[in-house]
Amino acid sequence: MSLNSELSAVYEGFQKNAPPAAVEVITTANSNFHASFNPASTIQVGDTIPDFHLSNASGQQVHSADLLAKGPLLISFYRGEWCPFCNLELRALQKNLDKFTAKGVTLVAISPELPNQSLSTTEKHDLKFSVLSDVGNKLARQLGIIFTQPDSLRPLFKAFGNDLKTRNGDDSFEVPVPATLLVDGRGVVRNLFVDTDYTKRLEPETALEWVDAL
Repeated sequence: MSLNSELSAVYEGFQKNAPPAAVEVITTANSNFHASFNPASTIQVGDTIPDFHLSNASGQQVHSADLLAKGPLLISFYRGEWCPFCNLELRALQKNLDKFTAKGVTLVAISPELPNQSLSTTEKHDLKFSVLSDVGNKLARQLGIIFTQPDSLRPLFKAFGNDLKTRNGDDSFEVPVPATLLVDGRGVVRNLFVDTDYTKRLEPETALEWVDAL
């Protein structure tokens, strides 16, 4: 089963089992964001990715220059470990990690969650690639992939037990728009996937095709 087939199955289950009022609030919030989002405002193919220093799950600083010195870089921005769609994507990337490594590509995942949360994600899903913390969504903001969630979603997050203030270290209620970037060794974005529909993600097989075309 493809990643997006798995994602669709999870979303269909949510629509079927969640309270209708909750589904309506979430659907409205995301529809409004999709209508207001300007894809041209994000980083584009051909742009150079900003230099960054981010903490990994162990709290150590990771510099983009050191990552790029190894060759091409595949970056996946995800919302957080509380998001089941993100977890499916991370597991799919892990399943294909050896294929990316064999092609000389370094894989990293980035979320706004604090390093201790990233460590939990790494251990829970047995991830063998770096999970980095973009605290305050600073890098995501530079890339133009920020979703400031409306306050209408806060009661639902509380009801579902998702405390973003604790997870992210701030109360901004911001999350990155799920995105995947293939960056060459010079730091230039060669391919880009950004979708305001958080239930849609790039298939790992497509990312591998990107790499083959470098």
